[in-house]
Amino acid sequence: MVELTYARGSIMEICRELDIPRSVLGRWRKEMGELGPNSFPGRGKEKMTDEQKRIRELEKRLRDAEIERDILKKAIGIFSVSDRKYTGS
Repeated sequence: MVELTYARGSIMEICRELDIPRSVLGRWRKEMGELGPNSFPGRGKEKMTDEQKRIRELEKRLRDAEIERDILKKAIGIFSVSDRKYTGS
């Protein structure tokens, strides 16, 4: 729909045809200009640039790595205690 406004040129005509306020169509055009194809991600999804998506993915990977590290630390602690039982330390 936003592309239609660029192709046809007349925003007011399109607003009348679609029965939407000019301010809404203007906001959509602005978002399309700023975020491009990321402008309309769908229901419940955030609008993010490619860089923001990359940061979000890297943050998730970091959290996952920290969880794995914590699990390994606990496992080492458990095995160290059980090793001491058998070695008499």
